[in-house]
Parts: sequence; C-alpha cells; structure tokens
Amino acid sequence: MSEHFTKTLYTLQSVLSGKEFEDAGWCLDAEKEEKPSLIRTNYQKKQLNTVNEFSGLYKFADWLPVNRILNGSCAPVTYKSIGLANSLGLNNLYITFSGYWPEMGALMKTCSFKETEAYSVCARLNSNNDKILVVASAGNTARAFAKVCSDNQIPLLLCMPQDSLDAMWFDEPVSECVKLIVTRSGSDYFDAINLSNLVCAHTKFLPEGGAKNVARRDGMATTVLSAVTHIGQIPDYYFQAVGSGTGGIAAWEANQRLIGDGRFGNKKMKLMVSQNLPFVPIYEAWKADSRNILPMEDSIARKQIRKIKAKVLSNRKPPYGVTGGLFDALKDTNGDVIAITNRETTIAAKLFAKTEGIDIHPAAAVATASLMKNIKELKIEEDAIVMLNITGGGEHLFKANKKLFYLQPHHVFDIDATKEDICQWIESKY
Repeated sequence: MSEHFTKTLYTLQSVLSGKEFEDAGWCLDAEKEEKPSLIRTNYQKKQLNTVNEFSGLYKFADWLPVNRILNGSCAPVTYKSIGLANSLGLNNLYITFSGYWPEMGALMKTCSFKETEAYSVCARLNSNNDKILVVASAGNTARAFAKVCSDNQIPLLLCMPQDSLDAMWFDEPVSECVKLIVTRSGSDYFDAINLSNLVCAHTKFLPEGGAKNVARRDGMATTVLSAVTHIGQIPDYYFQAVGSGTGGIAAWEANQRLIGDGRFGNKKMKLMVSQNLPFVPIYEAWKADSRNILPMEDSIARKQIRKIKAKVLSNRKPPYGVTGGLFDALKDTNGDVIAITNRETTIAAKLFAKTEGIDIHPAAAVATASLMKNIKELKIEEDAIVMLNITGGGEHLFKANKKLFYLQPHHVFDIDATKEDICQWIESKY
C-alpha cells in the first residue's frame, strides 16, 4: 500500500432527488428517499489525471472512491483493432481488454474485468474495518474478490451456487481469510444472493452491496476511462454483455463525467448491451418498453439459465428499473439490448481468437456477437468509433502449463436454508 496516497475526495448524490451528502464510510443508499434510487459519486477533481505515481487500476484513483491502494491491481488495456475490425468492415473499432494477455500489457490473473470492481470496492474499505465483507457471485466476481482479499489479507465470505464452483480456480492457494459457502446444486445466482442476505443479518458481516455500491460501478467504469483516454474522445457506441447491467450503468456514468471533464467531447455513446438466449430478462423488458423486469417463474428461470453458454449473465433481479439504473441509461443514450444465441456466441469467440489472437470468455463473445449482428443489420456506420468491452479473456493462455488450485466450499446450504441454519454455521466458524 502506498504511503503517499490520500483518500480520494468526493461526495455522494441521489439520482432520484439530487440530494448530495457525505459518505459515512459504506453508504449504499440515500436516507429517507421516497422510492429506490441509486446513488453516485461526485468527485472533487473534475478532470481525470492518469499521469500520477500510482500503477494498475489506481492510475484512475481521481475517479475511484478509495481510501487506500491495494497490492496487485492491473488496469484494462485498450487498443485499436486491425484483425477483427477488417473482418467486420469497421475503420475505428477499439477493443478494451480485461484479462490475461501479457503481449498487450493485460495482466489480470483472474482473466476478468471483475478485478476492476474488487480492487475498487476493497480499497473503499477502511484499513481498520472489523467486519467481514460478503459478496454474492455467479463465478467471475467471486474469483476476483477472492484473489484481491487473499493478496491483501481482507476477511471475505463468498456466496455462490454450487454449480459455479468450476470458476473458483487460482494459480496459488487462497488465504484462510477467504471463506466460501454455496447453495446446493440446481440453484442459481439469485439463490446465492438470498443466502448472502441471510448472512448479512448477522452483525459480524458487511454486505458488499452489488450495483448499489458506488465503488463497484466506478471500478467497472475504468474500462471506459481506459478507452476514452486512449482514443482521445468519447466513442459513438459501447458494446458489452450484461447479467445485472451494472457495467452498462457504470459506462453511462463515466460518460457523463468525461463530458464534464471537457477534453473528450460531449457525445453520449449508445449503450449496446446484450444477453444470452434463452435467459434474457433485460432484453424482454426493454423490448416491451417496460421499466420493470417481466415476471418469470423460478423453475423456468433456472431451466433457461442451465441452457445459456455465458453462465455469468444470469441475474434474475438486475438493477434495471431502479432510478439511475439500466433502463434510464438505455433511454438516455438511445441504446439497445440484443439477444444472442449460443451458436452465435461460439462463432464470435472463434472469430475473435482467429483475428485478434487470444481466447475470450463466453460473455465477451456474446458482446462480440452482438456487434457482428448490428453490423450485419447495417445499424453501425463503418466510420463510427466503436468500443467493444471484452470483459474476460486469456484464460486458456493463463492456465497453460500451470498447476491450478480450486477453492472448495466450507459449507453447502439447501436453497430453503433458514436464518437459524446460517447463524449456527457462523457461530461454529467465526
């Protein structure tokens, strides 16, 4: 941790009311609001300075709500595409890559942009925090938080579906400060979230907060900061696959800050977010012009989730309709939601590997396929400045010739586990 770092100066603001207030340390909501609303950060520094003494993700510390610098972070890498761009007939395709690709300077050992969230959220914690951070995840987020907390000795409890355990691989053993509990096989991310909520009823624990945590969104926003500072202007289009849509919200908020910076233009980039068929709740709500996610039976949702290739895109309760959420972001930017099949995902992954020379995660392939579909339908101009957010990749490269260590669950809970069940386990382990 850098001895020269001083806490980033910012205030918080309700999107609903505009009320501005100080961060009491771990604010996730504005007090006494009439209805649910996200809160945002207003940074004292209106112009972003990336030429500083901090490396990795923290070169963006001016626009991260952090109290300290943690060890081991890496920033997303943006470059102008040649191979994929030529294949698609685009003249200004910029790829922002978060993963492991040393040749391009990308060194995220979990191979996912979820590291941007974890290094921001955990650095928002005060060093004297005495509670255990709780994170719910469908896979990549858990791996990222486990690495960051293990490397920096931050107590963490992860909640995941048992069927996502194959995502918990590491190149070295995870510290004992990290514990993992899961919901029994057949459950999904929504069940893991419910488990985390039961855990957080106990006073020993601190909920990470998901999309409500400004540090998570501003960490994810570094993908856009990487792209814009590299390109020199705000793109026309932003492509990303989404499960919760938090990355899209983060991109929208970063866009507004960059307009306020004054050096990168005043464009609102169109948010082009995508989901993996058949589980597409955000797509269905958007096409129905509904602010609310449409009702779906649990059994049908679980069945659909089992069929999708990009398992991380499986949030049944995304921050879509909340004030300041994805619905508002899409409306404000004249954006769109695209539904992508497993077959289209596979084709896109193969094309990316062939033209760019690196493997990508299924969610990133969904985003690539959505770009391909929009080009085929003549919705993207060949000279448009396009940002493609590759949210994970290089896993095959990273794993090659390495011994891997898998984090095993400390307990398996039934889907209908009670608060008493949770408390009993907590008292036995903590």
